[in-house]
Parts: sequence; structure tokens; C-alpha cells
Amino acid sequence: MDFGLIFSSIAPVFAPENILFILLGATGGVLIGSIPGLTSTMGIALLIPFTYGMTIIPSVGMLLGIFCGAMYGGSIAAILIKTPGTPAAAATLLDGYPMGQKGEAGRALAIALFSSFCGGMIGALLMTFLSPFISRMALKFGPAEFFTLAVFGLSVIISISGKSLVKGLISGFFGLLIATLGMDKVSGYLRFTRLIGFYEGVPFIPGLIGLFALSEVYANIENILKSEKVTAKISGVLPGWQDIKAIARSVVTGGFIGSFIGAIPGAGGDIAAFVSYSEAKRSSKHPEKFGTGIPEGVAAAEAANNGCTGGAMIPMLSLGVPGDSNTAVLMGAFILQGFQPGPMMYVEHLDIIYAVFASMMVANFAMLIVGMCGVKLFAKVISIERKLLIPAIMVLSLVGSYAINQNMFDVYFALVMGGVGYLLQKYEFPLSPILLALILGPMSESNLRRFMQIDNGQFWRIFTKPICVIFLVLAVASMIVSVRNQRKINKRVARSGGDAAE
Repeated sequence: MDFGLIFSSIAPVFAPENILFILLGATGGVLIGSIPGLTSTMGIALLIPFTYGMTIIPSVGMLLGIFCGAMYGGSIAAILIKTPGTPAAAATLLDGYPMGQKGEAGRALAIALFSSFCGGMIGALLMTFLSPFISRMALKFGPAEFFTLAVFGLSVIISISGKSLVKGLISGFFGLLIATLGMDKVSGYLRFTRLIGFYEGVPFIPGLIGLFALSEVYANIENILKSEKVTAKISGVLPGWQDIKAIARSVVTGGFIGSFIGAIPGAGGDIAAFVSYSEAKRSSKHPEKFGTGIPEGVAAAEAANNGCTGGAMIPMLSLGVPGDSNTAVLMGAFILQGFQPGPMMYVEHLDIIYAVFASMMVANFAMLIVGMCGVKLFAKVISIERKLLIPAIMVLSLVGSYAINQNMFDVYFALVMGGVGYLLQKYEFPLSPILLALILGPMSESNLRRFMQIDNGQFWRIFTKPICVIFLVLAVASMIVSVRNQRKINKRVARSGGDAAE
């Protein structure tokens, strides 16, 4: 390894003007991520034209700042108003929002920030030292491997089903059913409906906003005048030592899970966050507390979705294959600057590669600084009176739904999904399995059909592929462990209820 080249390549990254651009990107990313309906992909795409006259280091640094900042920013809305600012923050609300309702919004935001930073740094370090190896592994993924990855992801439904596994499975199947609406991704045939809004499938972001934000609005409307104001306790901008010890394992595990899943083209932070959350719950000594508002749940989700930032850069830089939608847009920024991502970059432009690695690390530090400056301000949102906050959430949700495609159909769909979410919550059906099914349903169906076409309908051949076997074994093991844990939780709850009655 040429250390002289490394130091000469990363030195320009620490120039004041480059640090300023990265900091501006991180600030914009946090703001974009915290607004439901706006995504980091949208932010990166909007700023690319402004980087045309800039050199490669400040332009890419600013875009990486947006990428990292938006990943953390998504947790702000998830914790405060039960609406993931980005799809990758969907798992964060499972424990983040209950923490906010207990008056611990500041603590939850601090834990999310710390976990996001650590997960992002793990992803950046793995990107720096292991990108050639991981990219070769990612290159082995075909339709069969993606299908089994989706099956493994769907097995997580059991661990996020809450008290009733049956209701969780019903929610999951309902999500899979909705995911079949619209145009068939393989044949192009319209299924079940000819509404133009479903031509490209179910509008995912409006559906997410409806399920989590508008359902909460509907639930609060009947109590809006008599609801009490929640006061957020803010003791610091970073978690205390006791919290750090409690979440350390979840953060490290989540960072590695996020980096690995992020390196698989087509996967993303939303899948990584749910898988990490499920793993944290599976390995916990008190799995019954997950979903009630505990730090480990927030940490596992945030470390994983931020670990994806570094992981997703690996196939983009080393193979020229974007890991997700964000890196697909970033790839355009590289090409605009005259650099073609791929194996030859490691030969012809190794100095640029090292500069990108350094920029990713600086972007995570910039996100940490912006988050530390904003935690106390963000947490005050929870203290706003409900009769003022609920209408604001309603307006923000509708604007966010419209902003995706500038299409009123998405707004109507969000309103309908809000009603569905309200009814499901009223009868104690969990919403997270629906969201996970909407993410993984199309992925599993399209890749299964591609695999069957390639292998002439011989499904058994999936068991001859080592990666597929590994994912299927993990899926079965995950379901067995989750069922056993849920039975233990139910027995423990029943026992404690009996003791209380005595």
C-alpha cells in the first residue's frame, strides 16, 4: 500500500473550502431527510447541476454530505411524529416514537445520532479497506440470490409482529397483496386495476406516509382537544455512558449488517434496518421490551441504515454498478466530472478513490456536528401542543406525498392508506409488516420469475447455489428463533400479569 499516495490524495479533502461544502451538504441532507416525502436521492439529484463548475473533491464531498445527513435526518421525523423521513428510517420509529411519547425524544435523537455516526464510520472504513473483496462477493448475486435475500427479509415479519404473530402475518400478507397492484415488472401486463397511478406499482412513499403519519393524525383527531402535551427531557446532545454501553453491541452489529447489505446492488437501508432490528431483538436478553421504546431498537436500525452509505459505494466505485438509488445519482456526478466508476478507477484514478474514502468519513463527522447542534431544537417539536402539531403533520404529509411525482393520485392514495392504517391500529394489527412487504414483495416476485425463466422452471436448482442456501437457512432460523422468543415473551407477560393480580 502506497502511504505517500494515500496522504497526498486525502490532504485536499481537509482544505477549508472542501470542509465547508461537505458541512453544507450534511446540513441540507439532515433537513431533507427530516421532511417526509423528500429523499436523499432527490436532494443529490437537485444539487448535481450546481456541481458542474466545481472540481471532483468538493462536488462529490457535498453530495456525500447530503447522502449521510439524510440517512440520519430520516430518524428525526420517525422519532418525533411517527413518520419516517426516509424509507430507511421506517424501523427507527418502532422504538424511537415510543421513546418520544415517554418524554425521551432528546435521548432518542441523541442515540440515533450517535448510532448513525458509528454505523456510517463502520461503512466508510469497510469501504476503504474491503471494497475489492466485497464487490467480488456482490458480483455473484443474480435473480436467485436476490429472491432468497428477499425471503430472508420477509422472515423478519415474525419478529416485528408484536404481541400476535397471526395478526403480524395477516398484515404482511395484506402488504404483499397490495404490492401486486399495477404493472407486472416482467411481462408489462396490468394486474387488478387500470388506474394510471398504479402503472409503476404502488406509490411507496405516499403509502408509507399514509400508514404511519396520516393514521396517527386520524387517531389523534378524536382526542385533539383533550390530549396532554408531552415534555421532552433534553440532558445532552449525545447519549450518556450507560446508554452507550447498552447499545454498543447493536451499533457494531448493525454497522456491519448495513455495510454488507448495502454492498448488494438493489438492496438498501430499509432492508438493512429491519434485518438489524430483528437481529438485535433476537439476540437480546429482554426481547419483550422491543417496540416499547428502548435504546437498542433505535441504535440497531440507525447503525444499519447509515452503514449502508459506505456499503452502497463499494459496487459503484469498484464495479460501476450502483448499490442503490443514491449511488446511481452519485455515479452520474462522477461521469459529469469525467470519471467513469469501475475497476479501472482503481488503476487510473486511485488518488480520487482515496479522496472519496476520506470525504465519506468527513461527511459522517459533519453529520455528527450538525446533529449535535440541532438535537435540542428538534426535540422541542414533541412539546408543541397537539392541536397545533397534528394539523401541521397533516399538511406536511400531504405536501410530501404530492412532492414525489407532483401527482394528486399519490395524495389520495396516502389518505386512503392513512384510513387503512388507522383501522388496523385500532384492532391491534401491526403496520411494520405491511411496509416490509411493500419493500420486498416486488423484489421477491420479479427475481423469482427471472430465475425460473433462466433455469427453465426448475426451482430445485435454487438449492444448488451456496448463497441461496445460506439465506434460506438464515430465514428458517430467524423464524424459529422469533417464534420461540415471542412465546417466551407472552409467557413472561402472562406470568407478570398473574403476579400483579395476586
